[in-house]
Amino acid sequence: MEDRKTVIITGANGNLGSAVTKAFLDKGYHVVATVAEQVMLKDMPSADRLNAFPIDLSKEEETASFIRSQILEHGTINGALLLVGGFAMGNIAATTGQDIRKQIALNFETAYHVVRPLFAHMMERNAGRIVLIGARPAINASQGKNLIAYGLSKSLLFKLAEFLNEEARGKNVAVAVAAPSTLDTQLNRKSMPEANPDDWVKPQALAEVLEFIISDKASILREPILKVYNNA
Repeated sequence: MEDRKTVIITGANGNLGSAVTKAFLDKGYHVVATVAEQVMLKDMPSADRLNAFPIDLSKEEETASFIRSQILEHGTINGALLLVGGFAMGNIAATTGQDIRKQIALNFETAYHVVRPLFAHMMERNAGRIVLIGARPAINASQGKNLIAYGLSKSLLFKLAEFLNEEARGKNVAVAVAAPSTLDTQLNRKSMPEANPDDWVKPQALAEVLEFIISDKASILREPILKVYNNA
């Protein structure tokens, strides 16, 4: 890559994060990765183009300070893949207001705290791509009715992307939302032994889709919503 791009990947040590980090390193990007705790740094690969940091993304000022430091360090942040999130079961009878607040904090606020300073940087430079990880229960009521807190929290990411893309209209800045179905992970295989994992989405395959969105090949896209379902 002649002009090496710098991307931020949050949740870089998770099942999806590990695959995404590897895919971007393999493609020649410089990767700024975040993990939740210092001890998780040991899970990160050793690479010259990888810098990993323990950041509590639930803390807005800590996150904003981190983003500012990376802008100063690298000059330009070309893209961001915001992978931090968590899952919770429960229909409306089983879901309390506290359950909803926990899921919003985990799935929405951790992304919003990164997006706010980073979007301003990209708008100033008139260039940049941000990818949020949505979920099918946020757009499919038949699934979302039993995942109330999770679905509601993820639905906010779709609306955030809509707002930001409207603000960025006419500029070379875009916010995408990728909504995968079930990821093919060891945990999901264990919890759903009756399912066919060939129908699921492999993290490596989703990572390739996300790299496309950040790459110059997707430069003409402006409001991408990606339903990455495979046959699940």
